[in-house]
Amino acid sequence: MIPAAFAYARPATIEEALQAVADGGEDVKIMAGGQSLIPVMRLRLAAPETVVDLTRVSALRGVRDDGDAIVIGAMTTHSDVVSDPLIAQHARLIAEATETVADRQVRHRGTFGGALAHADPAGDLPAVALALDAEFVIAGTAGRRSVPAADFFVDYLTTALEERELLVEIRIPKLVGDWGMRYEKFTRVAQAWSVVAVAAAVRREGGRIAEARIGLTNMGPVPLRARGVEEALAGVEATREAIAAAANRAAEGTSPSSDLNAQADYRQHLVTVLTRRAVTAAAGL
Repeated sequence: MIPAAFAYARPATIEEALQAVADGGEDVKIMAGGQSLIPVMRLRLAAPETVVDLTRVSALRGVRDDGDAIVIGAMTTHSDVVSDPLIAQHARLIAEATETVADRQVRHRGTFGGALAHADPAGDLPAVALALDAEFVIAGTAGRRSVPAADFFVDYLTTALEERELLVEIRIPKLVGDWGMRYEKFTRVAQAWSVVAVAAAVRREGGRIAEARIGLTNMGPVPLRARGVEEALAGVEATREAIAAAANRAAEGTSPSSDLNAQADYRQHLVTVLTRRAVTAAAGL
């Protein structure tokens, strides 16, 4: 199908982008990679008055070292995220999850910030950002503000971004210590969204698990932390049996949906299995 008519702006700087958004009328959509926006426009599920295309804003692309954190520009493509050496060194969980996003063509066009701002509960990156305690830097006409991942995802397809604001970068704190990471994903076909997925980061000290961070994909309208599992793992001996016992708490506090891909109770079963697998691998067992 063909989208409804719309005005089009393609700014070259963040300031120009904010101005284009401010001048765009009542219904303005931001286009990052366009992998989510263009399909819904073609189906006329969205008919914005103005589309602001960020592909020329070079300041929004790239990964840099910022001392105790790495900073990922919102317009950095998935393919660049997968191959970036800083991400491989400090946040390989991001690269591992990003490798599972859709297919090679989508990863070449889709962007890290675009996927996060879209906030689809079946998307792979929100749960990873949550597990790594990411911080989202948002720009508006009044300046910039930072929002922790725990507060960024508000509801289904809804974030803390206000009207006339842009997500400009994502800060990922560097982890200190002996951390292992794993992203486990269950999907029906190669290009489908996650039925359920689990992002696990585990820090070991000696033969014990000192700390675990576990993010859940598609177990509710927003990404969730498996707090019960994290509590159960803190300080326990790093054994398969201890991990399996802790993983039994993975479904606590979740509210998965039932749809054509899976019923809610099946998702609750899957999250237990995938949590056990992800934590076991992250712990190096």
